[in-house]
Amino acid sequence: METNLHEPADIRSMGIVHSALRRDLERTRMVLETQPYPDGRRRRKLAAHVLWMMRFLHIHHTGEDVGLWPLIRSRNPAAGALLDQMDADHKRIAPAVAALEEAAHTYRDNGSAREELLVALAGLGDVLLPHLRREELEMMPVVAATITTAEYLAVEHEHFVKPKSFTELGAEGHWVIDGLEPDDREAILRLVPAVPRFVILHGFARSYRRKAALLWRDGPAAAVPSLNLSLMEDRPR
Repeated sequence: METNLHEPADIRSMGIVHSALRRDLERTRMVLETQPYPDGRRRRKLAAHVLWMMRFLHIHHTGEDVGLWPLIRSRNPAAGALLDQMDADHKRIAPAVAALEEAAHTYRDNGSAREELLVALAGLGDVLLPHLRREELEMMPVVAATITTAEYLAVEHEHFVKPKSFTELGAEGHWVIDGLEPDDREAILRLVPAVPRFVILHGFARSYRRKAALLWRDGPAAAVPSLNLSLMEDRPR
């Protein structure tokens, strides 16, 4: 496979973001399956969080489809088959996202739709989790060997950061670093310049803590760490 001669690009942020998504999908499942089931404001906030995650996932996949994958395809034609697989995965995931969004809207207004939301959540997991694993183990090493860290960061900024408001980025930042090990936390934080990093860390921390406390409370869901691949492989099947 053709590659450029350079040090492998630092693409850790992709796996870290995937791990945050896995974590909160798992937390959501646990809360929906644990009595007392969410009701009232907590139920509505949980539904809103599911919808927020699906918007995040849509922007994430769009950024890959229009920014990252075309760049890799142009630089490394031998990666074409793997990139086609990424595209096919995204097409399979999209209907599952739509089904989960519909279920979340229904659940927000009617707690009796809890089982429907669980079914939709499982349906997304069936297509999303294998894709995330394939992307991290197969696609991202090709990305690292094909472009530089500077090029990768430029794509991240243009397609994953610019479409979002500062408020969205503040909320997203705390969501991503929740439960990270120190090295991974530092890898994410150093992507942000010093001044906005300070504002994000200190200006949005309280609202994120309030939201997390309402959603996960002090139950087992609150203790779920950021689910990287090594942790996922160790989980019972």
